[in-house]
Amino acid sequence: MNIKSLLLGSAAALIAVSGARAADAVVVAEPEPAEYVKICDVYGAGYFYIPGTETCLRIGGYVRYDIGAGDAGSFDGVNHVPDHRNAGDTHSTYYKNTRFTLKTWTGQETELGTLKTYTETRFNYGNSSGDFSNQAATNASRDDWQGRNKSLSLRFAWIQLGGLRVGKDDTAFDTFTGYAGNVIQDTLVPYGGQESNVVQYYFDGGNGLTGVVSLEEGAGSVGTIDSYVPHVVGGLKYKGDWGAITGVVAYDSNYEEVAGKVRLDVIVSKELSLFVMGGYGSDNNLKDPTNALNAKGRGFYKQWGGNWAVWGGGTYKFNDKTAFNAQVSYDDWKNLGIAANIAYTVVPGFTVTAEVDYLNAGKFGDPDFNNWTKANKKSSLGGILRFQRSF
Repeated sequence: MNIKSLLLGSAAALIAVSGARAADAVVVAEPEPAEYVKICDVYGAGYFYIPGTETCLRIGGYVRYDIGAGDAGSFDGVNHVPDHRNAGDTHSTYYKNTRFTLKTWTGQETELGTLKTYTETRFNYGNSSGDFSNQAATNASRDDWQGRNKSLSLRFAWIQLGGLRVGKDDTAFDTFTGYAGNVIQDTLVPYGGQESNVVQYYFDGGNGLTGVVSLEEGAGSVGTIDSYVPHVVGGLKYKGDWGAITGVVAYDSNYEEVAGKVRLDVIVSKELSLFVMGGYGSDNNLKDPTNALNAKGRGFYKQWGGNWAVWGGGTYKFNDKTAFNAQVSYDDWKNLGIAANIAYTVVPGFTVTAEVDYLNAGKFGDPDFNNWTKANKKSSLGGILRFQRSF
């Protein structure tokens, strides 16, 4: 009996000690549920909610590689490059450019309407098209045929609340009309100024009628405003199932000139769409040689030669993967630009485009010739091949 009592007492003591130690054990807290990113489908595909906010964010962009060859006047060629071994010898070489573009979009609903932002930043590496026969030390661009990190540019950065937009955008003179055709070199005959700081108001009248009023800073030596008076752009558009008709008018406050464009888009069929656009602008002050800054006939808005210009072209979709794009342009100075390409979507998000470009510089060799494309002869021919992965 004594042995049995001893064993029972020992067992009870062991259990008591074990229970005391268990009471002192560290208790591991349960992990909090992870906050997964939620999809936002209010503004289209690709948006998600920024955790902890009601703001929807989309991130995208593209990586692009261009390779061109031909005459400088087509924007595709690099001509008269100095030989590395034989002084005085020159050659033509490829135009090449690699670009990485990062884009962001945000959207949020507020009591004052949708609050949106858009940014686009571009990184470029490559050489520049042009004629490099002038190798004088005073020519700042004499080495631009060389590959280099060319530019880091903030291409777009704007905020929009309801219809009010402020920030950096392309001029409404171009954006509201939809630029020109679906070709790479669409500015062989230029149609407007593009980059600017802006204060804009967009309105929607319903039934397909929209409009814009834009106050703009401009860009460059000719385009940037030289006082508190902004450039002013106004536009109206009517859009239907058949296509659209758009008109824009711009006032250049530097040279006190006016320019306008009217564009007609027609959807002929599911495969074929066509457009034609005409521009007209006054230019007495733009071509005045006594100006402190001689614009030589080309302003920030009326960049084409002379008073008038016309652009036309279209897109034909052979199938879901392949499209043919073309554009013809002509202006009062008898500049003729022709561009045509085939764009093929290899897989979704990856497109290869092969384009041929032609320019006839109507006033080439004349004393008042304003060389928009850096042409080194009257007729220029070139081609460009583009690889682009969009995401």
